[in-house]
Amino acid sequence: MSGGERISRAIRAAAAGGEPALVAYLTAGFPTRASFRTHVRALESAAHVIEVGVPFTDPMADGVTIQRASLAALAQGVSLEWILAELAALEAVAVPLLLMSYLNPLLAYGVERLALAAARAGVAGFIVPDLPLDESSVLRPALSARELALVQMVTPVTEPARLARLCAASEGFVYAVTMTGTTGRNVAVPQSVLDYLDAVRASSRLPVCAGFGIRSREQVERLRGHVDGVVVGSALVERLERGEDTAGWLRQLRPV
Repeated sequence: MSGGERISRAIRAAAAGGEPALVAYLTAGFPTRASFRTHVRALESAAHVIEVGVPFTDPMADGVTIQRASLAALAQGVSLEWILAELAALEAVAVPLLLMSYLNPLLAYGVERLALAAARAGVAGFIVPDLPLDESSVLRPALSARELALVQMVTPVTEPARLARLCAASEGFVYAVTMTGTTGRNVAVPQSVLDYLDAVRASSRLPVCAGFGIRSREQVERLRGHVDGVVVGSALVERLERGEDTAGWLRQLRPV
């Protein structure tokens, strides 16, 4: 089974009961390198997909929380090579793993080498926020050769024709950004956002997951029926930073 199929199946299976699936984000190596495997295992028990952030010096789509986490991880020597080695050492993670990275670290690693190492580490796919669809040929062929997904992102200002192209090209799921700007801000989920998410779902053959600013059970309830999953990032990283029970907090977002 390809990485994209694994991701899609996990999200659809979780959403079959009516509640959105949970895609849990953590910055690799934060708050400490030593705790990374423990945090992945904890999230594995509560999330349906885990998104591992590769620290980067200029995370332009991320808010202050993930920026802070990235800088702290980089200061500890966290690198893409280290992340792939740690994931490979974990073995048999029960939920699909995604790597979220800006393009520069991937190109510096080497795309062919990256695809091979990611497949061996059990990674199912990638999210690359600064890689436009029109330029994805720098990465997509290498990932496709190893059956790794490349998830596409859409926003409330994506034009309908481009939305259709992005949905058609995405693999695993379509990442529907709930707002313009950076991650981390609380989103009230007005009707206009729900209408936008409905339009994305109508254009997509894949599950649609909403992200940026998901922090509360009330938001998840508001999104129910309009998306197949939600991406929880900054709020989760803040709880990791405070040493709180991340798995328990995730579970209360989506009672079953």
